[in-house]
Amino acid sequence: MTRIDRRYFVLGGVATAGSLVLPSSAVAATPTPFQLGVASGDPDPTSVVLWTRLAVKPLNGDGHGGMPSRPVTVQWQVSPNSRFTRIVASGSVNARYTDGHAVHVVARGLQPGASYFYRFRALGHLSPIGRTRTTPAAGTYGPELRIAVASCANYENGYYTAYRRIAEEDPGMVLFLGDYIYEDTGVTGRVRSHAGGETVTLGDYRRRYAQYRSDPDLQAAHAAAPWLVVPDDHEVENNYAALVRGNTRPALTAAQWRARRAAAYRAYYENMPLRSATFYRRVRWGRLANFHMLDTRRFRDDQPCGDYWQVCAAADAPNRTITGAAQEKWLLDGLAQHGSVWDVLGQQVFFARYFDDVGGANMDAWDGYRDARDRLQRGWLQRGVRNPLVLTGDVHAAFANDLLADYRDPGSAVIGTELICTSITSDGDGTSKREVPWAGVNPHIKFYSERRGYTMVTIGRHAIRADFRVLPRVSRRGAAVSTAASFVVEAGRPGLHTI
Repeated sequence: MTRIDRRYFVLGGVATAGSLVLPSSAVAATPTPFQLGVASGDPDPTSVVLWTRLAVKPLNGDGHGGMPSRPVTVQWQVSPNSRFTRIVASGSVNARYTDGHAVHVVARGLQPGASYFYRFRALGHLSPIGRTRTTPAAGTYGPELRIAVASCANYENGYYTAYRRIAEEDPGMVLFLGDYIYEDTGVTGRVRSHAGGETVTLGDYRRRYAQYRSDPDLQAAHAAAPWLVVPDDHEVENNYAALVRGNTRPALTAAQWRARRAAAYRAYYENMPLRSATFYRRVRWGRLANFHMLDTRRFRDDQPCGDYWQVCAAADAPNRTITGAAQEKWLLDGLAQHGSVWDVLGQQVFFARYFDDVGGANMDAWDGYRDARDRLQRGWLQRGVRNPLVLTGDVHAAFANDLLADYRDPGSAVIGTELICTSITSDGDGTSKREVPWAGVNPHIKFYSERRGYTMVTIGRHAIRADFRVLPRVSRRGAAVSTAASFVVEAGRPGLHTI
């Protein structure tokens, strides 16, 4: 990366710091390459990842967005104010054709616990302005942290009003827990259509991300705050497990499947504000919270008894894993650090036990990996983890769950909390249903909603608060958001309490 003089960031000339010199009429007549917006993520006390991807024709079938095959120079700036009258970090980087003209910049030398604005310039155009922030200094708590938790945003199922409402919430951070895109197309009851067929090649995945990121509501949510992201299955293929396919269509050879999987993860990294393509990682928010972001898809054993709801004795087999041995050790080692009030597990699939009346459960969730769940829960008890909080996506409904030491005993000790966000759009408008399914065999489930939306989680030193935010519809634009339920969990006293 080449440094540029912080006093200069203009379109074709010299100007005072932070000034926005308009492009010439010739440049203004050309399409902006910033049609996919900007984003930031993975903050630490002195740095944050800044992202953009250049595209002048985002939906081109080759996935290159109409960009030239040569590298394109992209300049960037960070300022403590939105007028950019003082520049605290800046530089330039080449956006390369081989990377889909995606840019990942680590802006360094920032102050802990501070808010910043950032922007890019390329081909004579300025990008939209994004807002980001750094984490508190090590050993400090900082103020309480409000995060938006979201997942499952099938473009065909509805409009991204929930993303717009997240931006309006002014969150300190956004956690996105999987299914950012959907790989298939032509879903039942679709509101709008994917460009192209099912994604298989790198070009297919790049175009699918470009279509999603062209949405102005999604762009607003990315520009509002830094994101922590992890993928689930639909970023590759529905219900796949490690190297085992979840579907039989399209027909692929083993080599073609491996190529598809590699292309999908390359495109995911290209389109997310990540420091690296190692998706399980830790982000510490001072002494307030330690975010352990998990990958429960790439290293798991295959689902037992098929991928869906089953009565399945094989799910109780010992030594089954949903994270892989290396990640499980990494997680338990991290939980033993005791550096923060809250240990937050950001992960993809239903964690608590969730049975029907005859003992059936979802084999694609932790219920298909019960020994792995028991090992993890015993592990945090043995390590004296006082405040474990599991944040989950995947199931297109909102749940609030007490986590029990022994789910066979309804009177068992409560040892943690799980908050499951509903979907942004997946499964369409949803219904007004609020009764917990099979409540008699799942007394630890305290809340259920089938509406679309997200969860706002406020993390403080002495308690967390969860507000389940819902929309009446996503089949039309502009729905208002409301709160379906709110809960509090007190530090050192596991268990959900209704507000």
